[in-house]
Amino acid sequence: MKWILVTGGSRGIGAAIARLAAQRGFGVVVNYRRRVAEAEALVAELGEHALALQADLSRESEVTRLFERLDLLGPLYGLVNNAGILEQQTDLLGIDEQRLQRVFATNVFGPMLCCREAVRRMSTKRGGTGGVIVNISSIAARLGSPGEYLDYAASKGALDTLTIGLAREVADQGILVNALRPGVVHTEIHASGGEPGRAERIGPMIPLGRSGQPEEIAGLVLWLLSPEASYTTGAIFDVSGGR
Repeated sequence: MKWILVTGGSRGIGAAIARLAAQRGFGVVVNYRRRVAEAEALVAELGEHALALQADLSRESEVTRLFERLDLLGPLYGLVNNAGILEQQTDLLGIDEQRLQRVFATNVFGPMLCCREAVRRMSTKRGGTGGVIVNISSIAARLGSPGEYLDYAASKGALDTLTIGLAREVADQGILVNALRPGVVHTEIHASGGEPGRAERIGPMIPLGRSGQPEEIAGLVLWLLSPEASYTTGAIFDVSGGR
């Protein structure tokens, strides 16, 4: 059984990835921070080779504890860094240090710590058998999110840089590292920014004429986790309807 960890996996894109991974025969660990009921309902749906584990990934001690619990399942094959947050829409003048600390702790520090722990276990130079890391970035890293989420966009830009650098750092250790930049997708994250209907508003302005669905992101993630992507590393894929 190949086990993968999907961070922030209880809803939205993370849940879609978890469902498709289970369908493809992976054992799936769904990480969540607060949504215990949703995470447990999801793993019940996924079947016997699924587990929900709580951890606040902005805290190093909790990341370490999460991976120690994963060790009890067997070797880790895949890490999908999906957990991310954004805050209320504003321009730069409305962003303070506390907000920056919250956004970067979850969107940058957490994924980096998870990558560190995954590499420790996957690296062929440390006795591992290799593995795959997929980072869920955002098209905001390229577009900048002016007037809405400059801090979120900057945090995702950092995740892109992490993807490129880490891919080159561990290429000779049997580990592939890639990223996806989803565009506007129908998920609950827009409500966190104060505009639940943002996907509906922006959809007609996208070249394909609509916003995306979580399942349309999950398919590419599963390809990157498959043997078909064995020569792909350090790549960043835009999945944004042509935006």
